[in-house]
Order: sequence, then C-alpha cells, then structure tokens
Amino acid sequence: MTATAAPAAPGSTARESRAHARGSRAARRTLPLLPATVLLGIFLVGPILVSLYGSLTDATLSGTSAVSSSFVGLDNYKSLFEDPDFPISVWNTVLFVLFSAVLGQNVIGLGLALLMRAASRVVGAIVGTVVVTAWVLPEIVAAFAAYAFFRDDGSLNTALSAMGVPMISWLYEHPMLIVIVANIWRGTAFSMMVYSAALSEVPPEIDEAAQMDGASGVKRLVWVTLPMIRRTIATNSMIVTLQTLSVFTLIYVMTGGGPGVRSTTLPILAYQEAFKFGQLGYGTAIATIMLVVGGIFSVFYIRALRTEVK
Repeated sequence: MTATAAPAAPGSTARESRAHARGSRAARRTLPLLPATVLLGIFLVGPILVSLYGSLTDATLSGTSAVSSSFVGLDNYKSLFEDPDFPISVWNTVLFVLFSAVLGQNVIGLGLALLMRAASRVVGAIVGTVVVTAWVLPEIVAAFAAYAFFRDDGSLNTALSAMGVPMISWLYEHPMLIVIVANIWRGTAFSMMVYSAALSEVPPEIDEAAQMDGASGVKRLVWVTLPMIRRTIATNSMIVTLQTLSVFTLIYVMTGGGPGVRSTTLPILAYQEAFKFGQLGYGTAIATIMLVVGGIFSVFYIRALRTEVK
C-alpha cells in the first residue's frame, strides 16, 4: 500500500509566500547600500581599528619604537589618566563645545535666522552675506584674522585705546574666552542657514492664528515656532557639537593651547603629544578618547531624534 503526502495547509502556504515577499523586498532595499557599506567599512571602520591598536602600542616618531613598536596594552591610557594636563584639557574641551557650539552657535544662529525672517529683504541679504563670509573663509585664514583682531596691537585694542580703555592682553589673560568667541564668529553662519531653512517651512497661518488669539511674540516663539522645528534643533546641535569637538587649527593658530595649558583642548593635546613630543601611541590614545566622547554625544542626539519621531 503506497503512502501519499498530505497537502500543505492553504494558510501555511500564504504565510510562506508573504515571508518570501518581505525577504525579497528587504534584499532589494539593502543591495544598493552594499557598496556604500563596504566603502564605509574600508575608510571609516578600518582607520578606527588601526587607531585603536596604535593606542595600545609604544609607537614613536623616532627611535627603535618608530621602526618596530611593541604592544603595551592599556599603559598609554593609564599614563593619560595620571597626567595632570589631561583633566584640564577635558574641562577646556567641555567649555569650548558647550559655550561655542551648543549655546553660542545654536542660540545666535537661531536669533539671526529669526531676525532675518522679520527684516526686509535687503537687510536680510546684507546680514546673511556678512555672517556667511566668516564661514566660507578657510579655517586657517579665519584663525589668522581672529588672531590679528585680538592680539595686543590688534584691531580690538586699537579701537579700545582710541576710547581711552587700557590695553588688554586678550590672548594671554582670557585665552579660552577668546577662542570661544572666535569659533562662534567662525561657525554661526551654518546654524543660521539651517534655521532659516527650517523657519521657511513653518506655515505662516499657524503663527497668525496664535497672534489672533492674543499670543505675544515670545509666546509664539516658545509654544509655536520652536516645537515645530525641534527636530532641526536636535540635528543642528549634533552637527555643530561634533564639528566643534574636532576644532584644531583655530585654537592652534590663536593660542597654541597656551599660555601653559589654559586653552589646551583634546585635539591640541593629542597633536602636542604625538608630533611635538613624538609619542604617537600616547597621542593616539587621546584621539581614541575623543572618538569615544564624540560617540557619546552622537548617541545622545540620535536618541533625542528617535524620541521626536515616536
């Protein structure tokens, strides 16, 4: 007697078909991303892994360790956390990012965007051109321009002396304040353009309706405009934070991290240790710490953006 196979259940066949269709659609969506993923792995993940390994060696610019470095484990990180200059550099980096990016560029950029929205077209064009000029300049040119403005015999002291104000050695007495101000001047145009684009997408009838209900300008800004561009605020905050975290040329040209370590941030400290003192492994460890800090900021902002999507 011959056994016959039982026919498949219609519901099971339908579920298998839907699962196969979903898998096919997922494969079609993923396949175009494969070349970009490979390139990202080669040019981003690869250097990160090499840098991480370099931070675990005693590599130097000269001597036997420059030819054949040795694996030293976490010795560079141990020395780094015992270095009295490291916490100062971390604190300077936090101040620099907080006041020149999160607060400075964000707030001033939003303020300029709001003013340009309310101003006439001619005034908006003039203000926009003046602000953007500092942003389009190469960083090295902007750094030398800021240095020429704040140095002892620079434009600022010349103008103050004409008003009877004694000369102030800005770069020596207030180095962190000056590099923060210079970075705000340098980078605010980006935030201004981002917020100008976001504000142009806010429907004017919503603001007009709030005005007809008796809401003042400040209340319309807080309760209508800002909530509607909150995702733009989070995105712009992430971008300017990561950009500011890696600023090197501006500080190096203006103060060189001095006097002493009063304006030394993590990029300056990493450069000095790696190329001035020749300790490549030690400098790479500092760069790895910067990478971790940037990753923490990125995770924070990405989680904020996902919360907004939900």
